[in-house]
Amino acid sequence: MSKSVILAEKPSVGKDIARVLGCRNEKNGVIEGSKYIVTWALGHLVGLAEPDTYDAKYQTWRLEDLPMLPEQLKLSVINKSGKQFNTVKRQLSRDDVSEVIIATDAGREGELVARWILDKANTKKKIKRLWISSVTDQAIKQGFQNLHDGRKFNSLYAAAQARAEADWYVGMNATRALTTKFNASLSCGRVQTPTLAMVASREQEIKEFKPDTFYQLYAKAERGPVFWWKHSKSGDTRLFSKEKAEQLEQQVKNKPAVITSVERKEKKNDAPLLYDLTELQRECSQRFGYSAKETLSVLQRLYETHKVLTYPRTDSNYLSSDLKGTMKERLKAVDVRPFSKNVLTINKNGWKMAGRMFNDSKVSDHHAIIPTEEAPVYPKMSDKEKKLYEMVVTRFLAAFFPPQKKEMTDLQAEIGGEPFAAKGEKVLETGWKAVYDSEENEEKNSIPSGVKGQDTLNLVKSGLDKGETKPPSALTESALLSAMENPARFMKGEDKELLQTIKQSGGIGTVATRADIIDKLQNSFLLEKRGNAFHVTSKGKQLLDLVPEELKSATLTAEWEQQLDDIEKGNLNKKEFINQMKSYAGEIVDGIKKSSQSFKHDNVTGTPCPECGKLMLEVKNKNGKMKVCQDRSCGYKKNIAKSTNARCPNCKKKMELRGEGDGKIFVCRCGYKEKESSFVERRNKEKQDKASKQDVNKYLNNQEDDGIANPALAEALQKWKNKD
Repeated sequence: MSKSVILAEKPSVGKDIARVLGCRNEKNGVIEGSKYIVTWALGHLVGLAEPDTYDAKYQTWRLEDLPMLPEQLKLSVINKSGKQFNTVKRQLSRDDVSEVIIATDAGREGELVARWILDKANTKKKIKRLWISSVTDQAIKQGFQNLHDGRKFNSLYAAAQARAEADWYVGMNATRALTTKFNASLSCGRVQTPTLAMVASREQEIKEFKPDTFYQLYAKAERGPVFWWKHSKSGDTRLFSKEKAEQLEQQVKNKPAVITSVERKEKKNDAPLLYDLTELQRECSQRFGYSAKETLSVLQRLYETHKVLTYPRTDSNYLSSDLKGTMKERLKAVDVRPFSKNVLTINKNGWKMAGRMFNDSKVSDHHAIIPTEEAPVYPKMSDKEKKLYEMVVTRFLAAFFPPQKKEMTDLQAEIGGEPFAAKGEKVLETGWKAVYDSEENEEKNSIPSGVKGQDTLNLVKSGLDKGETKPPSALTESALLSAMENPARFMKGEDKELLQTIKQSGGIGTVATRADIIDKLQNSFLLEKRGNAFHVTSKGKQLLDLVPEELKSATLTAEWEQQLDDIEKGNLNKKEFINQMKSYAGEIVDGIKKSSQSFKHDNVTGTPCPECGKLMLEVKNKNGKMKVCQDRSCGYKKNIAKSTNARCPNCKKKMELRGEGDGKIFVCRCGYKEKESSFVERRNKEKQDKASKQDVNKYLNNQEDDGIANPALAEALQKWKNKD
């Protein structure tokens, strides 16, 4: 009897599929049953080969060897993944295997993971595709009952390949050209450089901004609201002339307000659309300070490990119509605290999810993020996992509630011959707002129901409010994600048709890659965070001066993304796109070679490099400070200070770990200092009666779960953990 090889993206998903399909014979990297052989990748097992694969001369970075434009890019097995690749290849090569079922993540990158493995293993067997948006037992069973022909996804693979190859041709050549020309580690790319340019553009706007003082004239009625003067034509309430403002103030003082019109209308506020990844990342950044990468990591665990949320890497806020029949089971799954009250209300009233949430035309690869049919097990969730799960479920439940209804009142008046206006609102029905425990029953700027046209109201007070125009805000992670999703704000002078195209194409990058792009910009010392806002470093500013103008353009990058989308839809040939990218890479290299500019390090220290003797640079990254050799060919690095999760016993703030070896010391901004050895001893003593080694292990695991790269506290505890 012939068998099918099922290729999952990660071991956890592979093991879930194997369990559901009854495969129990587990060996290294494989679980076999009577009909199926389940194996998996570890993320990517195969990638695009390094330049020296094509020519040995590329082992050394030299400007004269550029551009590198191989006719056909090759694949190579990633070194650390070689063992698992060989395991997968053996299963694919078995005589009793007749077909392959791709079960990697259902999206562009997941398709690439699988197809590159199949290509490198030279597999010619029939391909089928498992396409599911959650990894619950029910979803897996239904998915295997509805497997797709693998050929249906050939264009998706072509788009994924085109994206990866374009990054190789443009990114490899531009980065090597800049680095060798200016002898500095200068990384650029088709998405990261325009992203950096948007942060720089916003910083320049703020720098050039000059505030203007303005005045607003108000008048408080005896039995009514506060009125504000407004310009008769523009409707603006601000006056930029102090003399004019003071003149108007005197003109209306103690004058009655004559009501010229009263307009009352009912307004319905629909529940917000369901979450896509970018909106969740934005909101988590605003509410909790989580990075985009951190939010995605937590969502991935809720999808893969806990199985309580659907696939997170989605750019859609809508659901496909075939999901309507699953709503009852999903409501049942979330009928737990703190949602039971709202689920009871939904069931009691027989409410259905709002019809506007279902739109097949606005769902591409994946629908919005919603709960699965699996009930949550809170004791197994971290605090971050609970927070994100509750955010998604709350938004999901709100979609079943009716709209919020308000009475909006627009009052127009004349005081001293000048036009004034007042607006008021009153909540009539709470609707979906009840899910968020914000009933908003208080009236805003209360307007008595008896007020009508031609009424005269006496004033009790009038005066001027003074204010200043404010500069645009620096880009936080939330704002930068929004800018990447819709960069039109940074594209002044472009025609409306192009701006609309960019909006429809989803901006620069994808929901799956934006978090990594932001992370890479920080790790390359091109972008840094001060408080909640991003700022371009000196290195980043110089890079933007050195790269070709079009490579900084969100316009060009968005057009590339649109072309990738066309490849995915079968409207553009991949080879045509790649030829454009190769030609463009050649132009970039030529421009950099001819450049007469120079790069200057402004962070040079007085410390010589112990390897080559050149003065070292002091750089910051998200985990602390380090010194690196200014000669990129030397590559020597040394940590100065590392951010940690260790709390100061005095002020409870996080401390830095400085020094090396036995001289490591924890330092707090309040002045507290403590040797690492003393810290470990104190920590052990505190934990002795309260926690076991298992507790410490759990703490260390949580540090890793939070996405903190090698925190010093975890390092210190690790030494204790590994004793005996």
